[in-house]
Amino acid sequence: MSEFHGSASRGSAPRPDRTPPPPTRAKGLRHRLAELRGPDVPAKALDARALAALAANPGCARRAILDGAGVDKARLATALGAPSGFGQSQFALTRGNAFEARVKADGGAELLRLVHARLDPGAEPPAGAAVPDLTAHGPEGRTARTALALREATRAGGWTLLDHPMLALEVAGSPAFLEPDAVVVHPDGGWSVVEIKSFPMVDGAADPAKAGAAARQAAVYVLALEQVAARLDPVPEVRHQVLLVCPKDFSNLPAGSAVDIRKQRAVTARQLARLTRIEELADTLPEGTCFAPDRPAEELTAAVEAVPAAYAPECLSACELAFHCRERARAAGAVTRLGRPLRAELGGLATVAEVLSAARGMSGDPADPAVAALRRAAALRAEALRTAAERAAPHPADDPSVSAGEVRACP
Repeated sequence: MSEFHGSASRGSAPRPDRTPPPPTRAKGLRHRLAELRGPDVPAKALDARALAALAANPGCARRAILDGAGVDKARLATALGAPSGFGQSQFALTRGNAFEARVKADGGAELLRLVHARLDPGAEPPAGAAVPDLTAHGPEGRTARTALALREATRAGGWTLLDHPMLALEVAGSPAFLEPDAVVVHPDGGWSVVEIKSFPMVDGAADPAKAGAAARQAAVYVLALEQVAARLDPVPEVRHQVLLVCPKDFSNLPAGSAVDIRKQRAVTARQLARLTRIEELADTLPEGTCFAPDRPAEELTAAVEAVPAAYAPECLSACELAFHCRERARAAGAVTRLGRPLRAELGGLATVAEVLSAARGMSGDPADPAVAALRRAAALRAEALRTAAERAAPHPADDPSVSAGEVRACP
């Protein structure tokens, strides 16, 4: 009989196998992400704002791996020499916190009044509401406590206000813990997300760009709530109309508006599902890759460049590494820096040099629609420039040094 590693010879006492058991996939992934982040660097929580921005640019592997590993991209950008002004000012944060405290004062009476008026006017008025305690140890504990509170409130009926609940959503194989401003349980058992923002709502309408960003952020919360609801029987309704609460005009009085986020929810769910799993991205990186901000700038640059990015001008308002990626895109002549719509129109032409070469007829397949359109545009441009030059050239009749006979002889 053949003897394998770890087996004992006949008649001898078996020796214990000292080979450590292989780590589980989850533990191995957490250890790998900690190595990427840095052994002594705490993880930065992945919030709904970051998830909404990530879903808007699912092709950026750089942001996916950095957010999945919990890397502080603001510190990383500073260490790379391209600090970004992305983020809210301390004044805006203080003003937002003060406004939120006012909206939630007196047990959330004003907030519940707005929910009733804008989202559920047919229900009984919220004379009083339960406000459960959601404190627990760690994000996992708070997530479990939130799920329990939602289940109890759904079964009890009546109005319930969950102040800063904790939700979990798996993104590309990595868990993200999310904290909406509030979740309201209606008397019929339905759940609604409430987003409280400090930008004004003038004449009943907020800034479209800011309101759109708030809707995309609320869509992430709705997706996380739907996962909690799916574990209950019967499954409660997670409403696709969320309440956006902002200061009325330029006062500190709250105003509410119902926002339908079905489109944002569908787009966000589709884009998050397209993200490559974090472990697959981590496996493609060179051994020893680390994004700790205390590493030398050259080493950090090499680590960041090892992960492909998909820069677009929209990144300037959504990512802390946008300035660094823009510089690299400019140096490489990438057409993505000119905008995603243009990049989509150019097909396989990825750089400005390739575009110019195709337009001048020096490269490219003439049967390619993008190449044909570029050459047609180049021909039209050349014709327009030639016509303009001919019109700008002085006519002989305008030159006093030319005789009348010479003018008549001119064609």
